[in-house]
Amino acid sequence: MRTKSAVYTRQKKKKIFRLAKGSYATKKNRWRMAIQQVERSLAYAYVGRKDNKANFGTLWIVRLNAAVRQEGMSYNRFMSGLKKANVALDRKVLAEIAVNDSPTFKKLVEIAKSA
Repeated sequence: MRTKSAVYTRQKKKKIFRLAKGSYATKKNRWRMAIQQVERSLAYAYVGRKDNKANFGTLWIVRLNAAVRQEGMSYNRFMSGLKKANVALDRKVLAEIAVNDSPTFKKLVEIAKSA
């Protein structure tokens, strides 16, 4: 007697349809279309996570550059000054300090200038 795979198949389909929920037209309720849509969506999501990291890196650099220029210095001189002064803060933390804590950021600029 052969074993039917009804439970497994239904679970697999439910998972795909759950992921396809919110898609346009028949891509949410037709099996073949739902599979295609979910595969495409997951591929774009993977790429998007990588793009997101690059976008945030760019954002931090832009914020730092704007804050450093208000102090009369260029971004690359600021970063090289911090490196020479052995200040081990990454761009994310520096951008956060520049936006939320300007007195501390001014001290960092002074450290970079002196180094």
